[in-house]
Amino acid sequence: MTTENMMAGKSLQLASPAVPGRDLTAYIASVNSVPVLTAEEELDLAKQYYYEDNLEAARHLVMAHLRFVVHLARSYSGYGLSQADLIQEGNVGLMKAVKRFNPEMGVRLVSFAVHWIKAEMHEFILRNWRIVKIATTKAQRKLFFNLRSAKKSLGWLNNDETEAVAKDLGVDPNVVRQMEGRMASFDKAFDVDPEANDDESFQAPAYYLEDSNSDVAREVEESQWEEAQNNKLHLAMSELDERSRDIISSRWLSEPKATLHELAAKYGVSAERIRQLEQNAMKKVKGVMLA
Repeated sequence: MTTENMMAGKSLQLASPAVPGRDLTAYIASVNSVPVLTAEEELDLAKQYYYEDNLEAARHLVMAHLRFVVHLARSYSGYGLSQADLIQEGNVGLMKAVKRFNPEMGVRLVSFAVHWIKAEMHEFILRNWRIVKIATTKAQRKLFFNLRSAKKSLGWLNNDETEAVAKDLGVDPNVVRQMEGRMASFDKAFDVDPEANDDESFQAPAYYLEDSNSDVAREVEESQWEEAQNNKLHLAMSELDERSRDIISSRWLSEPKATLHELAAKYGVSAERIRQLEQNAMKKVKGVMLA
């Protein structure tokens, strides 16, 4: 699918980080290096695209939110699907969200985009997901093609039978147990059956596919807040003189932390003087952090 298709006819051209390739780690590092937008910056870009059809503004919005897609894709791990593919599908949803985002709604783009990103990921899962991946290793493939004929009954193997099958096929008994469980599994519809009652509805994978303990929007918000705070801290530290910067770093940012007397000996002053310098430096840092 081309970028033009993704934007439904608008030729939004994304830089290379928008396409996760074979090196997923490098891709994630790349998208995480894109600066996080402030609310004001995001609103300004959204208005440029919504009212002026500025594709560069749309590209900037997409690039700044690719990290959110990565966070969301992690909620769907463990089902035998490629993280890179999930991320790519989520990126399609993100671009659709940017296209439809109305800056006058009074919400952040990340809150609006989560629906579109999930929709694309869910569609991908529906097309490709299977609960059981039968044979993924050489031993499992060998076992899969021989286990049915090796079983002496249609029921589950007992411990002695499991040990015997494992010995005959030259595999670990645990591999036999795992494969037997996989062979006994079956595919299940992702969505709720329209005729299902309330009790049956909650058994559909659509209700438990995501990690219920993970609030992706909150995680991204916390990550963005932490990054913003770190940026402010670096700025505040850069405005201190070298001695004050070293005192703050040694007293608060290092392990083990230096004592007042250790720093007093280092700079040839009293411990009380070090304490005064520390207090003054902390006031400056707090002033920048709270600005």
